[in-house]
Amino acid sequence: MGKNNNSNDILKLAEANSLPFKYGIKETAIILAAGHGKRIRSQRSKMLHRIWEKPTVLRVYDACRNAIKKLNIAIVVGIKAEDVISFVKRRDNTCYIYQEEQRGTGHAVQVALQNLNGKKYTGNVYIFPGDMGLIDEQTIKMFRKSFISSGADMMVLTGRFTGESSKNTYGRIIRVKSKDIEGRSSGKDVNKVIEIIEHKDILNLPINKMYEVTFNNRKYRYSKKELINIDEFNSGVYAFKFEKLTELISKLKSNNVQKEIYITDLISLFNKKGYTVRGISPHHQHVLMGFNNKSVLAQMESIARQIVYEKIKDIIEIDDPEDFFIDDEVVKDILKMDKKGKPLDIKIGKGVYIGKGVKLNYNLNLKKNVYVNGNVIFDKNVTVWENVHLSCFENQKLMLNENVEILWGNIIKGNIIIGKNSRIESSVNMTGSDEYPLRIGENVTIKGTSYVFGSIIDNGVFIEHSVLIKKKISKLIKRNGEVQRIRFFLPMPSGIDAIDSLD
Repeated sequence: MGKNNNSNDILKLAEANSLPFKYGIKETAIILAAGHGKRIRSQRSKMLHRIWEKPTVLRVYDACRNAIKKLNIAIVVGIKAEDVISFVKRRDNTCYIYQEEQRGTGHAVQVALQNLNGKKYTGNVYIFPGDMGLIDEQTIKMFRKSFISSGADMMVLTGRFTGESSKNTYGRIIRVKSKDIEGRSSGKDVNKVIEIIEHKDILNLPINKMYEVTFNNRKYRYSKKELINIDEFNSGVYAFKFEKLTELISKLKSNNVQKEIYITDLISLFNKKGYTVRGISPHHQHVLMGFNNKSVLAQMESIARQIVYEKIKDIIEIDDPEDFFIDDEVVKDILKMDKKGKPLDIKIGKGVYIGKGVKLNYNLNLKKNVYVNGNVIFDKNVTVWENVHLSCFENQKLMLNENVEILWGNIIKGNIIIGKNSRIESSVNMTGSDEYPLRIGENVTIKGTSYVFGSIIDNGVFIEHSVLIKKKISKLIKRNGEVQRIRFFLPMPSGIDAIDSLD
């Protein structure tokens, strides 16, 4: 059966945004981003829901890329594939694999591996769910190091469920008991991973029949209650030796309640072949969280905020730990500044938003609900009062020089430089474009209900209640030595013929 037009369009988009697989790179990450998540109840792709202002699939991608410097990445897309590809876009050593029909995690990996030439590649393969938006560089580094040093053929990243077992819907990790069903000691096999059994498959087991498995020619039995009460669960993160994975991946079957192909079934296949399977847990359990609904997504957002707060709470002042946003790259800059040993004296008010590209500086005070985003550069000793908006496009720069003060409610956007010691009082709107940048000199005061666009303003000028569009404002000194003030300047009206009085 041929693929429909929509599938062909997706395949073309995937190919256009993919770069060739580099067989000389011996480590590959497969990110599973094909699911949509019906329970999230959103038209947006589940993978593009944001945690700390970054889509979850991109958070997983960046964690992989930061943890393993030389890495091929394959992103498996499916539902809303166009949206995911169009957002993540073309990236180094990255390709997109289209899973047209979602038949489980094992099937997604099967589809991904079809694009690899097994005769040309050797190395390690890592599998990550695309909704695991809290996984971090440190966890992936630990997992990779543990896998390599263990000599295992497969490794599972496992978690510990701390709530009631009846609410644990994760797949359970079944480990070797101390004794087999004949009472013989399991010896060195104790606690080795036998298999992962999905929660729905446990519920489907008879209540009065023991679940029996074979490991290393020994049999072990587990009651249904025993399986339900296992607190160690499967996170969905795996590591494999490529040759062993490709040998067995095609043998996965859909013999389960969901009729899906589970990647977890590889464990029993590996064990039957005598290959080594190990499991390890991360230092922090929150890194394993994935989401299927809005409430869990909100929990992950809260955790992300707390992680950021813990990093910088003793470096800068944050008025409300529950109500602020600072982009991850800005947080890194704060930590770098702190290492220089000089106190930062940065104060962040309740509801402040500091986005990507912003450069902070010493003795900066951002009051309540200030919004800053883009290439906004602060010099020292700048104060921005409540409800101010500062932003610019990616190719622009908005710079506030030393001792600048911005008062309440101002909107300042675009290609702008504000000189030293200048004061922008309340109810001022300022913009600068690429063609007409706004340049404000030193010791300038702008106040009242004023709008300034694309103008050049000399040092020491005072402006009040004026609309200045593409103007050059010079410092004019009167005979008495005072500087001429610009007040109540308005341009000639346009469109006056369309205006009539209602009287």
